[in-house]
Amino acid sequence: MVYFLKFGASWVLPPGIFIVIFFALAWYAWRRRERRLAACLAGVTFVFYLLCTGLVAERTLGSLEQAYLPPAEPAGDVIIMLGGGAMPDSPDVDGVGALCASPANRLLTAVRLQRKLGVPILLSGGQVYEDTGAEAKIARRMLIDLGVPEEQILVETRSVNTTQNARYSAEILRAQGLTQPILVTSAFHMKRAVLNFKKQGIDVVPYPADYQVTHHPVFHYTKLRPQTEALLDNVTVLQETLRTLVTRYLE
Repeated sequence: MVYFLKFGASWVLPPGIFIVIFFALAWYAWRRRERRLAACLAGVTFVFYLLCTGLVAERTLGSLEQAYLPPAEPAGDVIIMLGGGAMPDSPDVDGVGALCASPANRLLTAVRLQRKLGVPILLSGGQVYEDTGAEAKIARRMLIDLGVPEEQILVETRSVNTTQNARYSAEILRAQGLTQPILVTSAFHMKRAVLNFKKQGIDVVPYPADYQVTHHPVFHYTKLRPQTEALLDNVTVLQETLRTLVTRYLE
């Protein structure tokens, strides 16, 4: 009954209600003998519906996340953690300012790797907008609170996108004589991040984190219900695909 109620509720809330409305408009156009308009409306609405389903999202995002897998025995002389959003005025355990969900998951992976390998962490990420946090600075405070020695933390605060993450991190690596970086970022972001570092002449060991979907999905009828989360996952896939093409051919 719980799953049935969830499935039903998804059709009276966005984005489900919009799908219902546009399918109704397609049916109305068909009844008015506007067959071409009806077909276009139905086709676009059906594609939108598919993008809103977990059934599609877990496969599209899953294929992106599996571009690289974490090595069983990672080795390197520095861990690079890429920023991904921060809030400057959010209360935190040891101060003000907190990382968003994805970079917080990246931070957890970076800390665990640092304790295992004993190598420094290079935090890359600046303040993207006026009302967002300085990512690397906030992450540094959190690392210190988690017990990482200050001398084991390097900070790059100028970058506002992945291209600049790679460019400015490469400058620090060369200045510090570090040649075997382990790259930590979200799994969906890793493919584009690796490409950016390659364009800077840096070969990284990819260590993806912050997985969003399971690698072995099992079908359930509730995955056919329209969800904003699934739509966001598919938008992420489309964004990453477009940005990777731009990085590869235009930058």
